[in-house]
Amino acid sequence: MPALLLYKRVAIVINTNSNVVFLHNAKGHNIGAINHMSQAFVKEGDEQWLGDIDPTIRALINYLTRENNGIRVYEQKQFVDPKTGKEVYVMSNGLSYSKDMDGRWEIVGL
Repeated sequence: MPALLLYKRVAIVINTNSNVVFLHNAKGHNIGAINHMSQAFVKEGDEQWLGDIDPTIRALINYLTRENNGIRVYEQKQFVDPKTGKEVYVMSNGLSYSKDMDGRWEIVGL
């Protein structure tokens, strides 16, 4: 049975039988999906997506701080993932970030 969470006026429907998370706005319209948690949450309005920000650590910190209601998010640790060879940034918000093949930020699970 799917789980339902609410986050910033977005309903997050998690289907435990697949790796897809569906997102719905307050009116129940489907506004996106996340496969394998590799994409940022879809947002309503004109706000930026994680993959749209500049591929610099400063831009990532500024973006995450805005998303955290102005509470500073900082880099806790940086390392190279031995499996992928990508730089991974562990942030104070509890998530890890890396850049995809196109140089866009993505959330990574380790």
